[in-house]
Amino acid sequence: MDWPADKIERRKVDALIPYARNARTHSDDQVAQIAASIKEWGWTTPVLIDEDGGIIAGHGRVMAARKLGIKQIPTMTATGWSHAQKQAYVLADNQLPQNAEWDLDLLAVEMKDLDSEGFDLSLVGFDEGALVNLFLPTEEGKTDAEAEWEGMPEFDQGDKTSFRHVIVHFENNDDVAEFFSIIGQSHTDQTNSIWFPEQENMDTEAKRYG
Repeated sequence: MDWPADKIERRKVDALIPYARNARTHSDDQVAQIAASIKEWGWTTPVLIDEDGGIIAGHGRVMAARKLGIKQIPTMTATGWSHAQKQAYVLADNQLPQNAEWDLDLLAVEMKDLDSEGFDLSLVGFDEGALVNLFLPTEEGKTDAEAEWEGMPEFDQGDKTSFRHVIVHFENNDDVAEFFSIIGQSHTDQTNSIWFPEQENMDTEAKRYG
């Protein structure tokens, strides 16, 4: 079976062209994490490009390569794709992995095994807060989230006097995206406040988010 991208070849990093409208951002910290993983495991995933050397998938890896001073990297060229196919895959490549979930019990077992081997867990990509949660006792002292909410009043969408301002701080853009995905709302770079749950049928004057 012939695939649009089926051959790996090395290309000069300086010859690759980033997608100008790439909606996926990469913080300095995340690029440093990718660079650390390349130093540990080498190059494991080719960068996907088009016939003109335009990057379709792998912008973060290319940024990490530049950080490490790597001059040539493995690439795969997607041939015969339309502009729309390339444009859509830039989004799909970033979003589809986020639709997967973790088996937290198995994840905790894996992390504890790695920790017992003395492996540097920071290379796996989880932040310190997530690692702390994974190493909490699994039975004794475990918090029952449903029990914690027992007795709490139900939210009344019609009660406009009971809203509260809650300020949430994020460490990076990936955390922002995950938060909005969890609550089922969209956002832009200009979003700095929202209603939750979303207010419906509000007139313009009332739609002044606090």
